[in-house]
Amino acid sequence: MKKYSIGIDFGTLSGRILVVDAKDGTTASTVVIDYLHGVMSEYLDTGEKRIKLPDQWALQDPSDYLDVLRIGIPQALKIANVQAKDVIGIGIDFTASTIMPLDHQMKPLCTQLKYKYNPHAYVKLWKHHAAQKQADCVTKVLRLKQPDMLKRYGGGISSEWLIPKVVQIIEDDPDVYRNTYRFIEAGDYVTYVLTGRETRNSCAAGYKGLWHKKDGYPDQQILKSIHPELENFVKDKLNRGIVNSVGTIAGKISESGSKLTGLVKGTPVAVATIDAHAAVIGASIADEGKMLMIMGTSTCHLFLTKEEKLIEGISGVVEDGIISGFFGYEAGQACVGDHFDWLVNHIVPDSYHKKAKQLKMDIYHYLGMLAAQKAVGETGLIALDWWNGVRSTLNDVNLTGMILGMNLNTKVEDIYRALVEAIAFGTKIIVNQISETGIVIDTYYASGGISQKNALLMQTCSDVLNKEIHVIESKQAGALGSAIFGSVVAGEVHGGYDNINDAVSHMSSDILHTFHPHVENAKKYESIFKVYQQLYTYFGHEDIMKKMINIKKTSLL
Repeated sequence: MKKYSIGIDFGTLSGRILVVDAKDGTTASTVVIDYLHGVMSEYLDTGEKRIKLPDQWALQDPSDYLDVLRIGIPQALKIANVQAKDVIGIGIDFTASTIMPLDHQMKPLCTQLKYKYNPHAYVKLWKHHAAQKQADCVTKVLRLKQPDMLKRYGGGISSEWLIPKVVQIIEDDPDVYRNTYRFIEAGDYVTYVLTGRETRNSCAAGYKGLWHKKDGYPDQQILKSIHPELENFVKDKLNRGIVNSVGTIAGKISESGSKLTGLVKGTPVAVATIDAHAAVIGASIADEGKMLMIMGTSTCHLFLTKEEKLIEGISGVVEDGIISGFFGYEAGQACVGDHFDWLVNHIVPDSYHKKAKQLKMDIYHYLGMLAAQKAVGETGLIALDWWNGVRSTLNDVNLTGMILGMNLNTKVEDIYRALVEAIAFGTKIIVNQISETGIVIDTYYASGGISQKNALLMQTCSDVLNKEIHVIESKQAGALGSAIFGSVVAGEVHGGYDNINDAVSHMSSDILHTFHPHVENAKKYESIFKVYQQLYTYFGHEDIMKKMINIKKTSLL
């Protein structure tokens, strides 16, 4: 009798459920459940009221996550024609840092009537960038009192992470903070819903929560220096700082979890992990010298080493953060798919949409076709890929996008190509920073929807890096990685595996396509990249963009 594992990948706009054969990783079914509320960045929509949100906010409603479990799992099993009794394990991955305040009953604080209309009681998504002031404060304190910790995060703390978001709540609405029983990553919340057991995954804790395998979270005095209310934060709000390793069991499906999902009570559930990091497992990366680029709304760059090296501007290095026995590194670009959505939704004229429709193409492929007809350098444009701020290597959400070189002859496809090239140049900045430490990356992989859909972007990245890029076959690498973790917590005796290496060797994805660099294009991009470096350095360290943000804020008062 075949046995199956389920991986659930909670992304920015939807949850993806993957049912796979535990023997070889073959996909039995895939179901995507869109979040009803999506990302709330302009208004908090409670169904009864629409409450205006400040700039750079990004909230979600946790009921959307429950819908993924309640609707998606039964659908996926039905489509796969799989009985719940044949599911041996389940794994969860989630965008991070996605922070939720819970009440004393471990329910989302926003479900209480008192807090229903309070934005701070809702989930703060990874792209909630309104805590930059607090992130700067954390960076300043660590630089003064614990600089070695700061070095693990490239020299700066992101506004996307746990502690800056919590400090924002303390400063803006201390009542929400004091009435929050637990602050928890959304992935850990989902495993709690399924099992009734509170766990905190080492991946999110390490990369987004300043937790260290040997040192734990920052001590009380450090936290108190950041804000007096934080002194007992770890003990009171983070379950005493207990952290669980990825690849281990979080618990088993509880009675309530069974009723919600239709899965059999007692089915093992793996400790959650971050979505991008799960994709490393799904892409069959289990050793050094390889980088995975997960390309979607944003891009995450991940790789492994046996020896820890501190890299300036890289978002984090965590021991056992991705796979046990390795130091896992994370870098990233905050705006990739969002770039193209911005262009399509706000800039592309109706005539382009009509022409794409006539050709029976979606607008993104149509723009890509037009842009691909341009020679390298022909547009005369160069862009900074900072529409969502900068993760690596500048780590500053208050930097903004820019396009240089436009004139009255500039066309939409020129802008599209400039955005494509900006993403590739941003990737090269990251790769160069890594190589300066002596770490060698000789093999590149890509996953995510954009890597399979956007040939122009992938070819441009190959040309700019002057390296082959292997696009993995699985369209759900994160969910596949989570399913692999699900098979590991099940164990060989139940049809799974007793260690991650065996599971990866049997279940991970094949290569769909390999992009090879074009020699002439690579040479031309070398000179254009030098211009990008000049812009990157100048605007990254001058305060011109921040002055404009302040002008905007002042005008809205």
